[in-house]
Amino acid sequence: MHLDHSHDKEAPAALSADAHRPDGTRRALRIGLGGPVGSGKTATVAALCRELRDQLSIAVVTNDIYTREDAEFLLRNAVLPPERIQAVETGACPHTAIRDDISANLEAVEDLEDTVGPLDLILVESGGDNLTATFSKGLVDAQIFVIDVAGGDDIPRKGGPGVTTADLLVINKTDLAPYVRSDLERMARDAKEQRGDLPVAFTSLTGEQGVGPVADWVRARLAAWAA
Repeated sequence: MHLDHSHDKEAPAALSADAHRPDGTRRALRIGLGGPVGSGKTATVAALCRELRDQLSIAVVTNDIYTREDAEFLLRNAVLPPERIQAVETGACPHTAIRDDISANLEAVEDLEDTVGPLDLILVESGGDNLTATFSKGLVDAQIFVIDVAGGDDIPRKGGPGVTTADLLVINKTDLAPYVRSDLERMARDAKEQRGDLPVAFTSLTGEQGVGPVADWVRARLAAWAA
């Protein structure tokens, strides 16, 4: 299913980038997902695809340093048809491919639009990195940063560009909090102090809500993009 782009509203300033391809057709909204190794980025991408694929036309670009592991995970779990998943092997620090030299990712995004478009949404997943990971605004329109409670409840307090500036901060694996002695209320307070009014979503992909809070945020960004 393809999103209806017929709405006639003014888009927010945060989504003021050119929404059209060189041929004049509307391009997909691009959302980047970054975060430390093991925080649940790929599982979040998979869950978003399952949640949204019946409503939207979606594709995914994954980034790994030397392998196609994340793309293979998505393919094994059949979250999207294979032609909708592209893998980029960065060969270097993930920062390079998502922030410094974005040419390989841009080529993958444009190839997906050419071959399986029109698309509503392209998710660009970074390889696992540290708290400084951010995406170039030339590559994505909005950024999600994923951390998890098993990494320690002091991560929001440590800050870093990923935590402080991402359009959405996701604190994942909340079901593990009792077992790793992470204080979710403390994490919420620290995230608020670091991020101000920027949103934070707490998720447990094995819980009843699952990826719901993130999917709702994506739908809101899509509504603004379509406007």
